[in-house]
Amino acid sequence: MELHFSIIIPVYNRPIELDELLKSIVLQRYNTDLQVIVIEDGSTNSSEEIVKNYKNKLNIHYYVKENSGPGLSRNFGMQKATGNYFIILDSDCILPTEYLVEVEKGLTTNYTEAFGGADAAHASFSNVQKAINYAMTSELTTGGLRGNKNSQNFQPRSFNMGLSKMAFEETGGFGKMHFGEDIDLTFRLWQHGYSTQFIEKAYVFHKRRINWNSFFKQTFNFGAARPVLNKLHPNTSKLTYWFPSIFVLGLVSSIVLSLFSINILALLFLFYALIIFLDAVVKNKNIVIAVMSIWATIVMFFGYGIGFLRSTIKLYVFRQSEKNTFKKMFG
Repeated sequence: MELHFSIIIPVYNRPIELDELLKSIVLQRYNTDLQVIVIEDGSTNSSEEIVKNYKNKLNIHYYVKENSGPGLSRNFGMQKATGNYFIILDSDCILPTEYLVEVEKGLTTNYTEAFGGADAAHASFSNVQKAINYAMTSELTTGGLRGNKNSQNFQPRSFNMGLSKMAFEETGGFGKMHFGEDIDLTFRLWQHGYSTQFIEKAYVFHKRRINWNSFFKQTFNFGAARPVLNKLHPNTSKLTYWFPSIFVLGLVSSIVLSLFSINILALLFLFYALIIFLDAVVKNKNIVIAVMSIWATIVMFFGYGIGFLRSTIKLYVFRQSEKNTFKKMFG
């Protein structure tokens, strides 16, 4: 199958980040025709002038629509696209020069109707961004699910994923959810008999514009969405989804037990923190980032773990509906 890529980019008040992404697309070592679709999702800070700067450099198309969230904006872009395979990116990503070559290589070697790629930290990122990237991609924290774990039937994340035109038309693309819409789409792809894959070398530099408070809120929403997704898609739940919640309960218990001079659990958590520190030092070659990586891991586990527990209790103890369990997920 000959691949014709259309890159789909929803943007909301991020013209500077979009400029960096478009610049990285121009620099791709990829010689095949390429289409770029930018969807302005009800922004108050328009990216129109940024897009105009690339009219002579890219086959780029710009659309403005009312705000509906990224999922429906991606659908809008895919409806307008002419390619037979869509590459979906967040506007705060930057592509390595070989990104499209690696995507094409991965799909040529093992064609699937959808794929996901990893995110990495660029050398120019702040220490906080690098620490958060470590927490979200390390084998020691997330099992490498967002980093370098090469697996079939991977659950792609919408900041860096691909979807064929045929799969989009059959599944209808992303749902109306504001959180977990990419995982929901993956489950529906599987239900339609489509396979997904992780293309390890198709990574992006994900420039999250984030601080500790927003990182906690983001991971809380991820955690709160997961039990709802499990309920909507029976038989998709895994014991590993409970790990952040167990971490939270264990850490709180270790603090309480240490007040009674029972320190064994606290020592286990200190040992885990030491392993995180050493691994982060090796990977980032920076002690400050390594210390921040411990904190980023704690924030991530608490955010996700508390969100997961909250939704689980609402769903299975108080018997609330999926929409009432996490109202923000459904708009």
